[in-house]
This record gives sequence, structure tokens and C-alpha cells, in this order.
Amino acid sequence: MAGNDLGSLLGSLLGGAGGQSGGSGAGGILGSLIGALAGGQGGGGTGGSGGASNPLGGLLDMLTKSGLTDQTRSWVGTGENQSVSGAQIAEALPDETLQKVAQDAGVSPQEAADQIAQSLPQAVDKLTPTGSMPQGSLEDIIREQRL
Repeated sequence: MAGNDLGSLLGSLLGGAGGQSGGSGAGGILGSLIGALAGGQGGGGTGGSGGASNPLGGLLDMLTKSGLTDQTRSWVGTGENQSVSGAQIAEALPDETLQKVAQDAGVSPQEAADQIAQSLPQAVDKLTPTGSMPQGSLEDIIREQRL
């Protein structure tokens, strides 16, 4: 539902016009992840920049708390994006979230983590062109950045 919409928006943001209809594209994986975090995981409520309307802030808070502070700052900032491994993503995300994302995409949890690790830095970078987390719902932010 919301994950599919987010997936198509994120896919177009990432230049994923390759005709991938399923959840196997980068946008589909990220949309599923954001949807799972927004819907099933209410645990991001302590992060001041988001809550339910912008689960991206909650995701970045989760990654930061897992020791990926330098990486997440580089994605939001205006400099070079630092890479992250699938193993780091798998360690940072709740198991049930990664399982759901993998199931939605039709891949193994490790493949899902690898795809997230490859596409998340670019997606966050494109969603934060000014070097800070924009205000508003994630859908509004994505649409705004598609100019």
C-alpha cells in the first residue's frame, strides 16, 4: 500500500525507470523498508525529525544508534557519501523488519540488506540536498526532490 507508492517514488528518484514492476528494484526495497518501519515498527517515536509522517528520520536514528553515525551524516551532508555494508544494515535493522522487506521483495534477508546498503546512501543524499533533514511527510519530500 504505502510501501508500493513509496517504492515507485523512490525508484523514480533513484533513476529506476528500468521497468521493474516488482519489489526487486532499489525503490521497491526502500519503499518496503520505510513502509515496514512506519507501519509495523512504532519504535522511532523518540527521534525528533519524523515520527509517522517521516519514517526516514526514524530509520536514520536507528542506524546512528547502531554505530553508523559517520555514514548517515555523510548521506545527509553535502560531501561524499560513505558506504555501508549489507552486514551493517542487517545488524542495525530489527530482524522482523528485514524479514518482511526480504519477503516483500522475494529475496533472502541478506540480499535485501545488500540492496538497502547499495541504494540507501544515494536515496538519503537525494532527499537531503541542503545537508539537513527536510520537514514534511516523506511522500512530500520525495515529490519535492523530483523536480
